[in-house]
Amino acid sequence: MTFLIPCPDCGPREVTEFSFGGESSHRPGPAEPVAELARYLYVRRNVSGEQDEWWFHRDGCRAWLVARRDTRSNVVSSAVRPGQRAQSAR
Repeated sequence: MTFLIPCPDCGPREVTEFSFGGESSHRPGPAEPVAELARYLYVRRNVSGEQDEWWFHRDGCRAWLVARRDTRSNVVSSAVRPGQRAQSAR
């Protein structure tokens, strides 16, 4: 199945131009326990619904994006550069 990702620089593009980088989640700080880092690296929520994900536009602008995708329908409602992501989406 293919779907479109609305790249902020290049416009809507096929998902085949991108590389998936995984779910976007809060990275633990250096003072947090090692167990928190392990959870961040290896445990995925795998939600049925909307989630924020990392995508790299390898065949286009070569930029990392945070896309909000519905995992049930593969509809991407938004894609922004990481610095432009709203605080509530973290």
